[in-house]
Amino acid sequence: MTSLVTPLWRGYRDSSLIMRVTIALVLGVVVGLVGGPGVAEVLSPLGDLLMRLLKFIILPIVLFTLIVGVNQGKAGSLGRLGRKVFLFYLATSALAIGVGLLVATLFSPGEGMTLDSEASMSVPDNPGILQVVLGIVPDNIVAAFAGQDLLGILFTALVFGLALARLRRSESQGALGERLYGMFEALNAVTLKVMGGILHYVPVGVFAIVAGTVANQGVDTLLSLGDMVAVLYVALGVHLLVYIGLMRLFGVPLLAFFREARTPMATAFATQSSSGTLPLTLDAAQRLGLPRSLYGFSLPLGATLNMDGAAIRIAISAVFAANVVGAPLDWTSMLQIVVVGTLISVGTAGVPGAGIVMIATVFTQVGLPIEAVALLTAIDALVGMGCTALNVTGDLVGTSIIGRSEGERIDTAGAETSPSHAGD
Repeated sequence: MTSLVTPLWRGYRDSSLIMRVTIALVLGVVVGLVGGPGVAEVLSPLGDLLMRLLKFIILPIVLFTLIVGVNQGKAGSLGRLGRKVFLFYLATSALAIGVGLLVATLFSPGEGMTLDSEASMSVPDNPGILQVVLGIVPDNIVAAFAGQDLLGILFTALVFGLALARLRRSESQGALGERLYGMFEALNAVTLKVMGGILHYVPVGVFAIVAGTVANQGVDTLLSLGDMVAVLYVALGVHLLVYIGLMRLFGVPLLAFFREARTPMATAFATQSSSGTLPLTLDAAQRLGLPRSLYGFSLPLGATLNMDGAAIRIAISAVFAANVVGAPLDWTSMLQIVVVGTLISVGTAGVPGAGIVMIATVFTQVGLPIEAVALLTAIDALVGMGCTALNVTGDLVGTSIIGRSEGERIDTAGAETSPSHAGD
């Protein structure tokens, strides 16, 4: 038995991660369609295990990567990088809503449908941008870490990373700072080793999650709201072309980018979790040769604040709801959706059910019926998969473009030290 298992494991281990994830996606769709809800229940623990493993590694990989990254870069450059990251995320979110409105206006999803007047929807409160900004500073570090508060973890890592950099430059305590920095470097290396082991399980978890999602959604749901789903994916494709144009403009090598980005993109598609995919996105950035001081900051921030896919979903949902009630949007309403939707995509960061909060808030602002939100929840998983994949892609695109603007050369020079091979 051992003689059979060892070659199988070696073949699985040595094959590329994207090949394993792609096969897992295809098998998951097939098994989900054939097996039905019973299969979803059986496979659910395997998918839950993947999400637990990815969440388990988020805290150490973000904390240690950013502390080490801050100490490898220049403190003065952090402010400049921060401004570029925020401006890029804000601009692309506004652009995404514009793309969504344009595509939805051309294809008019929802025409001919009727709204169930008895449908109701319980929507969480929108905390607003001010509360999100205040929430960046945790009032309890332990609670922020325990709650997987990415903004709180990011703030903590930046503060302690900058303090460590100052300590290392101190004449009286420089040696102590160097010893502490060495410890963080060692902890970061150990974290990458653990990450390497988790990556071997990713295809198994992806298979289970996709099979469960397809089994629970079923074909009937897709057929009933198929035009809405189709239009949304067309808009996601158009925005991906925008990304490609921006990367060509800034000299980001497309082949190298997509070779490393495809694994986090596929995993985000399956898991519908930007934060859960963050360890793989950080891995891809490392393999692209980007500096830790950049991707250690921009990717955790993007996983929380940058929601291009969700912004497109807002726009298309608004046009869909307007068509359902027979009141197409005028140019004034569309402009209002762009402004409000862009701000809301930041203001609802980190809120459970953030997609529903964003859509409901925009509907309220432009006078669309909240009942339509209940209708859209039927395809929540189907649209969430594509939107999350685009969110993660946008984070990595922005990091790569900002890296190029800082004079960084993007390639796959870091592949040999990547955690993808660390567990071999």
